[in-house]
Amino acid sequence: MTEIRDIAIIGAGTMGHGIAETFARFGYEVRVYEKFRATQEKALASIAEELGLLAEMGRIETASIDQILGRITFCEDLASTVKGSDFVIEAIPEDIGMKRDLFRALDALCDPGTILASNTSSLDLFDMIDGVRPERVKSCLICHWYNPAHLVPLVELSQFGNMPDDALERVERLFTGIGKKTIRVLANIPGLIANRIQQGIAREVFSLIEMGAASPEDIDAALKYGPAFRYATTGQLEIADFGGLDIWCTVGDNLLPAISSAQKASDLLRQKIAENKLGLKTGEGFFAYADDRRSQVTRDFHIRLIRQLAVTEQN
Repeated sequence: MTEIRDIAIIGAGTMGHGIAETFARFGYEVRVYEKFRATQEKALASIAEELGLLAEMGRIETASIDQILGRITFCEDLASTVKGSDFVIEAIPEDIGMKRDLFRALDALCDPGTILASNTSSLDLFDMIDGVRPERVKSCLICHWYNPAHLVPLVELSQFGNMPDDALERVERLFTGIGKKTIRVLANIPGLIANRIQQGIAREVFSLIEMGAASPEDIDAALKYGPAFRYATTGQLEIADFGGLDIWCTVGDNLLPAISSAQKASDLLRQKIAENKLGLKTGEGFFAYADDRRSQVTRDFHIRLIRQLAVTEQN
């Protein structure tokens, strides 16, 4: 079975542009379907800016930026985008109707051996591919990247019994070759793995804010310099082994009854939404962001991630 070489991406938004950027960095010619010219231009500008920062941080050569950008072609016709592709990944909005229609179109347009992937983490694979030909089902999977896609190593791959092992291994080799760390998700569950863990942490963090347990700054500091400091190099199960499972059991019995078990998003979030305090994009969320500082805030965040990535690669 030949290796994956020809890549097509559907959607050039927040995730799609980062996915395209990553493949192009590692030498792949990438076609990106995006029917809105303004979105194409915004994506290209974001990619150029992100590559510039990678060069500034010594991750790539400045001279390579034009070559990387030259490997990315934006298309406004779906058929020409996916023609001859080995691997197609969609990164369109999380709307089941839109994704189902897209997969049916891709099934009709793509070669029989083309692998079709979705970047979703919230929708069911088999709901999305309902209507594709039976022989195509074995070539479909969820392939969930984490934002920002060009920096965060994790990619979650579904292994729900529909795809042969050799096909999944081809996908794993593709991602290993572009510096990603893949995991196999064995259970067809909403949120896959990483987002479920993240939501568990977020639920308690929002609860702590609601009860006035500490300031937003101190709650974030507690996470960054406590659990998350360990999580950067060590997973939760290994941490539990280090501490002793008997200790974790005792502490769990003591604390879990007092920890939030909310089954819906925090009312505090709904209050913030009603006040149009949506975070960085509106200038205020839990923290305030001056208009002339917003781009710098994102840049500083990416710098921290790049430094962390360099350390992670040494482990």
